[in-house]
Amino acid sequence: MSTPFYVSPQQAMADRAEYARKGIARGRSLVVLQYADGIVFVGENPSRALHKFSEIYDRIGFAAAGKYNEYENLRIGGVRYADLRGYTYDRDDVTARGLANVYAQTLGTIFSSAAEKPYEVELVVAEVGETPEGDQIYRLPHDGSIVDEHGSVAVGGNAEQISSFLDQRHRDGMSLAEALKLAVQALSRDTNGGEREIPAERLEVAVLDRTRPQKRKFKRIVGRQLDRLLAVDGASTEAESSAEDGSEEE
Repeated sequence: MSTPFYVSPQQAMADRAEYARKGIARGRSLVVLQYADGIVFVGENPSRALHKFSEIYDRIGFAAAGKYNEYENLRIGGVRYADLRGYTYDRDDVTARGLANVYAQTLGTIFSSAAEKPYEVELVVAEVGETPEGDQIYRLPHDGSIVDEHGSVAVGGNAEQISSFLDQRHRDGMSLAEALKLAVQALSRDTNGGEREIPAERLEVAVLDRTRPQKRKFKRIVGRQLDRLLAVDGASTEAESSAEDGSEEE
């Protein structure tokens, strides 16, 4: 009988991490930014049916880069966890921190298991607070670790360069239009430092808007509302777009 090929645990984990990172890097990047009235999610996504951003619960949103079937399974599991916890206890007991811990345990177990491949996904779980100081944004890499982010975060293929761009330009108190344009500028930059144009129809945009009177703060920004936010600066545009909070919301 031949001797089995030995690989040290450290090397095995390093190989699994490299495998997951390469898979995530093949996906399109997305960014999540705080603005004055909430949190905005922006990503390049030509599909109108396969969403990168989703609502998990009243004040909680979900964003993911990587393999769609894998992060969709995680999203569904998160919705089930949130619904069960909110029904069993209280709606206020469903928090982004609790959800991030659940995702971290799942991703960590899969990553350390030799029986299956690691998930090629990177997640962002965000919760909008009553004030900007109460906002929470957690990034979860493929290995199940949790990173508490503030201001802005990028995940996906070109995340490091995009994050550097956002760190230099993002500021507190930005309007939705300003935050959206900054996100598009960051996503438009390629690895060589050049810029390309991303048309509105290839953008997926959603927000957690703390000013909404409903319990559910998540809504998608589409159509004319998105076009106006991209085209015009100023608070008047935001007022107009928020007034259209009807057929264009989820």
